[in-house]
Amino acid sequence: MKSKYPRIIVAGLKGGSGKTTLSLGLIAVFRKKGMKVIPFKKGPDYIDGGWLSTAAGNPCYNLDTFLISESRIIPSFMKHAETADIAVIEGNRGFYDGMDEQGAHSTAELAKMLKAPVLLIVDCTKATRTIAAIISGIQKFDAGVEIKGVVLNYIAGSRHESVIRNSVEKYCKIPVLGAFPRMKEENFPERHMGLVPFQEHIGAQKAIDKALEITEKYIDVDAVLKIAKEAGQLEVSGQRSAISNQQLKNPPLPPFAKGGMGGLRIGVIRDSAFQFYYPENFEEIEAKGAEIIEISALKEKSLPDIDALYIGGGFPETHAIALAENSDFRDSLRKAVEKGLPVYAECGGLMYLGESLVIDDRTYPMTGIFPFRFSLEKKPQAHGYSIVKVSGGNPYYKKGAVLKGHEFHYSRVINPEAASEFNERNIYFAFGMKRGEGITDKLDGLCYKNVLATYTHIHALGTPEWTSGMIKKAEEYKRNKT
Repeated sequence: MKSKYPRIIVAGLKGGSGKTTLSLGLIAVFRKKGMKVIPFKKGPDYIDGGWLSTAAGNPCYNLDTFLISESRIIPSFMKHAETADIAVIEGNRGFYDGMDEQGAHSTAELAKMLKAPVLLIVDCTKATRTIAAIISGIQKFDAGVEIKGVVLNYIAGSRHESVIRNSVEKYCKIPVLGAFPRMKEENFPERHMGLVPFQEHIGAQKAIDKALEITEKYIDVDAVLKIAKEAGQLEVSGQRSAISNQQLKNPPLPPFAKGGMGGLRIGVIRDSAFQFYYPENFEEIEAKGAEIIEISALKEKSLPDIDALYIGGGFPETHAIALAENSDFRDSLRKAVEKGLPVYAECGGLMYLGESLVIDDRTYPMTGIFPFRFSLEKKPQAHGYSIVKVSGGNPYYKKGAVLKGHEFHYSRVINPEAASEFNERNIYFAFGMKRGEGITDKLDGLCYKNVLATYTHIHALGTPEWTSGMIKKAEEYKRNKT
């Protein structure tokens, strides 16, 4: 099967170069033109993806080649982009930055995999002709990438822009498609994990409108669109992919979803405190015939009738007062856990299942499923890709399985000695860290009854065991309660 998918990768030379602002602006302008835009994000990032999704009015899908194999990256991209007028893909870090000297899992490798043209945004602070030399080096470093245009950022004035533009077009033979002047950053305020999530940004739409305004004013959007439409052919073959296009469109349903017990109801705590989810994880659950039930831990007083619960990451620390005050919901969750409700929690969800959060010397009670107390530190306690090995029996994974994920958190356990209570409370760790930090002592995956809580975020396309484990436990729980 061969098809054409208009697409562009927005890349930079480093983090903070302006990729997100440019991506948001392009998405907003294309949408204003009446186009259907599907955004994608390279890298284990939830916050930028949330902004891109808001600008596009469509989910932002992930294309991280560490978390997801190539055999699933390409079919997933094709599935999600097939109805789009254009796909905008935001890269991460520097264009060639990867996990090793070979650039494994870099934005450049993704660009080659997807045969996608690249729009490079370059920080031009206190430089002129040298920018052309840098871009020339980027072009020659790997002949397999297609850098089709450049956007200049942090331009000081018209002369500054003119010298750089003329130098790039003379020596690099690629067009400069626009130049952003140096501007104030108040539209996109940052916090310790990057941009403030759009759910917490009071002026989120205003910020996106500003990105649209400056992109219309300073960027040749029609030229970018033309480049995107000239992207090469993509294909899925039996050799390249274990997943056929038909399977992606119509995934087979398991027996329980076709009849008998009826569909499963998987609860997801999704509010401004818990917002870090890959849309593909929801899709994989729904593909098995289950229904997603969204729940707020901030507003609701009790759990609805569900067969399993998924609590993602987020910023429980910025909502600690509201989470602590909603004791009815915490009690409801605790009682459901004791009755065997399957619960899978990641990062912020792990913190919520702990005994308490300690912030600025104030203690906020959480659900108390686990005896650990968590505090928020000023420096990252873990940041990067993780690899865990399932070291023992647990509700969701087979012993010996190796899972790829990522962890990024400023919180830490401040009472690791509480682990001495584990045996008498039937609590245990299910993961050993092959890469990354975990919860404590290179251990992760806290388990109690049908609960598994971990700092490690996973992606369902890269870890299909997650979906099958969740569905299996939900089916068991539903059967036992009826």
